[in-house]
Amino acid sequence: MKTFYTFAFILTALLSNAQQTVSGTVVDEKNKPIAGANVFIDGTYDGASSDEKGTFSFQTTVTGNQTLVISFLTFETLKAPIDATNCKDKIFKLKESVNTLDAVVITAGSFSAGDKSRVSVLKPLDIVTTAGSAGDIVAALQTLPGTQNVGEDGRLFVRGGEADETQTFVDGIRVAQPYGASTNNLPTRGRFSPFLFSGMSFSTGGYSAEYGEALSSVLLLNTQDEADQNKTDISLMTVGLGLSNTQKWKKSSLSVNTAYIDLAPYQVTVPQDVDWNKPFQSLSGETVYRYNFANGIFKAYAAFEASRFDLNQQDINQPEKIRVNLNNNNFYLNSSYKGNFGGNWQLFTGLSYGYSQTKVAFDANDVKNAEHASHLKLKFTKKLTDRIKLNFGSDYFITKFDEDFNTSFSSGYNAAIAAVYTEADIFFSKKFAAKLGIRASTNDYIKENSISPRASLAYKISKNSQLAFAYGNFEQTPRQEYLKYSDDFKTEKAAHYILNYQYIKNNRTLRTEVYFKGYSDLVKFNTEAPQFNSVYSNNGQGFAKGVDIFWRDGNSIKNLEYWISYSYIDTKRDYRNFSAEVTPSFVASHSASLVTKYWISDLKSQLGITQQFSSGRPYNDPNQSVFMNGKTKSFSNLSISWAYLLTQQKILYFSVSNVLGVQNVFGYNYANSPNANGVFERTAVRPTADRFFFVGFFWTISDNKKDNQLNNL
Repeated sequence: MKTFYTFAFILTALLSNAQQTVSGTVVDEKNKPIAGANVFIDGTYDGASSDEKGTFSFQTTVTGNQTLVISFLTFETLKAPIDATNCKDKIFKLKESVNTLDAVVITAGSFSAGDKSRVSVLKPLDIVTTAGSAGDIVAALQTLPGTQNVGEDGRLFVRGGEADETQTFVDGIRVAQPYGASTNNLPTRGRFSPFLFSGMSFSTGGYSAEYGEALSSVLLLNTQDEADQNKTDISLMTVGLGLSNTQKWKKSSLSVNTAYIDLAPYQVTVPQDVDWNKPFQSLSGETVYRYNFANGIFKAYAAFEASRFDLNQQDINQPEKIRVNLNNNNFYLNSSYKGNFGGNWQLFTGLSYGYSQTKVAFDANDVKNAEHASHLKLKFTKKLTDRIKLNFGSDYFITKFDEDFNTSFSSGYNAAIAAVYTEADIFFSKKFAAKLGIRASTNDYIKENSISPRASLAYKISKNSQLAFAYGNFEQTPRQEYLKYSDDFKTEKAAHYILNYQYIKNNRTLRTEVYFKGYSDLVKFNTEAPQFNSVYSNNGQGFAKGVDIFWRDGNSIKNLEYWISYSYIDTKRDYRNFSAEVTPSFVASHSASLVTKYWISDLKSQLGITQQFSSGRPYNDPNQSVFMNGKTKSFSNLSISWAYLLTQQKILYFSVSNVLGVQNVFGYNYANSPNANGVFERTAVRPTADRFFFVGFFWTISDNKKDNQLNNL
């Protein structure tokens, strides 16, 4: 019996020695205790949870060097090496996760829309539900701060920059010809239908090193990654017809959208202030094919448009109207692949090709031009840690442009631009983040190399608000109308400085930005317009500074969403053939927009109201001694829209712009010579019509018999 007790004693002692106690305290970066953290030794079931004081203690049979794993929601998982035999009362500090929804986001100079956006200032349907936009993405963007409503042009002007200073990208690939062809003082539209896009990012400045060849802004459009179901959309409109269809298979899908526009019937019903010989007509189409691989997705996007019009335009310097007969054919192809491979690597590669041919007859003069533009892109993304992500890649742009005037004079150029860039997203904490990048490029046509640094910072000052700052140097090759005559140029340059404050809570958003943009090396010439014998230089300069304010509220009133935008800008330039540094004619110092969308349940209707206002724009009056000293009256435009659900999948839609019929003036054209009294006579540049009416019937046929086009109106 004595032997048995001796054996039991020895066995108990051995087992007691085999059990080790591991203990400690879990705290955050401010040394505050974390309760409920999960603590265990990797590869075992030995562990515990921290108590309200952050402390834990448990027994384990393992000895020597081990890995202690500590995890808790909203914090990064910690894997700490320990000596299991001697790990007692140690302090373990967890870092806040930077991947939570309330983490800081780089926002300076950028508006985002889409389900994948961490912070969406706009919703996808806002791009096309804005009253007065008439389904044009660019028109909807003109209700945001930082943009200018240049009604006689129709393109996107941002923070004192001209329209060609904004580049458009589809799925990360550049679109060289994003607008339809037009003529003097006749506004154009963006080429793209909103039906095929799921998201948008619009940068008013300070954008990523990934994008180049844009002095002021980039507009990024993203096509849908996956179709939700088979469906067909039919559109009958006062200006034309539309038809789209989506087919979905197990791993792939195909969407096709076509439209025919003809203003002739509309012109008969609602006459415009345009002397048409043949009103505007266009046939267009878009298609997106998607194929999902196990670790990636391939997308191919293609679009075409054939348009024409024939009109007679008044010219104050000509006794008779000038006939303008324009025909344009445009094609755009874009293919891309994005996929993941080992070691947290992601690859993106893409290729685009754009072709635009325009034939214009000005009375007895004929002008014909053609542009071939391609973009090749390769991008790698590597997640180095939970807090550092590295992007790097390259771009190659090729442009070939040819123009013939009366078959007797030809001009044009061939240019290639190669660029490389690298950029890192660094999260120092959940409250503080930075994006640091640099872009280098070389242009073989003008024989210039350039380096452009970019940097953005963001700091979360409270649960619902943050500050952000962006700086960058941006360069762009001079525009086509100069390059076709000469290669003796430098790139035009702009430096951006942006300070942003953003507050988001309970479906309410406030954004304010102050900015400064300095221009250098802008092109100047010494003739009335750019021509083959002009003397060109890069001696131009300028600046733009101002403040943008945006407020959106979707919570205060049931079924009502609205946003208010306000912009103030002070900008001057000495470029082109300007005789002094002055404010350009496309800039209004003050701009404001109010956009409302109200759902009326009892009437199964959505009512939209948009009010836009801007102060007068400068113009040059040769009757005055000071250059660009005139100013137009202020601009005002009240637009309304009404969408009524006839049935779940049938919608009747009505809209009218400039309801009040305000006689807006965009500027003046002056005679080249004074009259007998020594006065330069003028004619006003006005909209083509006081009001624009639109009526449409939209019918969706889908598998679930519930979808409709209300989100696209």
